[in-house]
Parts: sequence; C-alpha cells; structure tokens
Amino acid sequence: MRSRWWWAALVVVLGLVVVDLGLDGRPGWAVGYGVLALGIAWWTSPWRGRRGGSTQQEVAAMAQDDPRRDVVIYWRPGCGFCAMLKTRLGGLKDRATWVNIWEDEDAAAFVRSVNDGNETVPTVVMDGIPVTNPNPGRVKERLARG
Repeated sequence: MRSRWWWAALVVVLGLVVVDLGLDGRPGWAVGYGVLALGIAWWTSPWRGRRGGSTQQEVAAMAQDDPRRDVVIYWRPGCGFCAMLKTRLGGLKDRATWVNIWEDEDAAAFVRSVNDGNETVPTVVMDGIPVTNPNPGRVKERLARG
C-alpha cells in the first residue's frame, strides 16, 4: 500500500513537468516528455503485473503441506530484475508462486529477514532455500523439474 503514495507523487511531478514544457512554448518537448512520463508511470505502477498473486499466509500454508513443492518468487512492480526474471522464465513463469511485497507486509518482512533488512527482489525460495536475485537459468531449471 505504501507504494501507491510514492507512485501518485511521481505521476503528479511528471505531469507538472509536461505542463510546464507546454506553457513554455515547447510543445514538441512536452509531447516527447509526456510519452516518456507515461512509460515511467506504467513501469512503476503498483498495479502493473497484478494477477491476483499469492500472499505470505498462503505460501506458509503451502510450506506446511510440502516445503519443497513450490518455487516462490517475491517481487515488486517496477523492478527491472523481476521483469527480466519473468521474461527469461517464459512459459514456466506460471508454475511459480508470485508474491508482490508491496501488497503484502508479511511478505516484505520475510524478504527483509533473509536479506539483512533490505527489501531486495527478486528473492526466490527454491526447495525451502531463499536466494536473492538468482540466475534465471537456475530458476527455470528448477521449475522444469516440477
């Protein structure tokens, strides 16, 4: 939830810059910057990529059933490393459980607990072991095993 305020402030600042460029008589710059601003707003949007992801409580329940059953990927919107991982996983990305740390405070607390207090993502839990920003090939190999 905290990310929505940051995102709203970013959108307002970008919008003010576009308006200022337009009022200064530089419509070409305003349009160009406006397109860039829309791209930045989309990339950092807290709603981008949301597909009803899992919560930390659901992940904990799965772990009780079988701690080695699932691959859990903790991510956040606007994270380039998360986007790269998702892209590199291709069709296997849907086999993982994705948890947005900006939507789940318990998930953010878990990520901080395994990353020296930092919310470093992607943090991937494979076979019960958390790994920060792992090699996408390693995650893909684990997902392919099932």
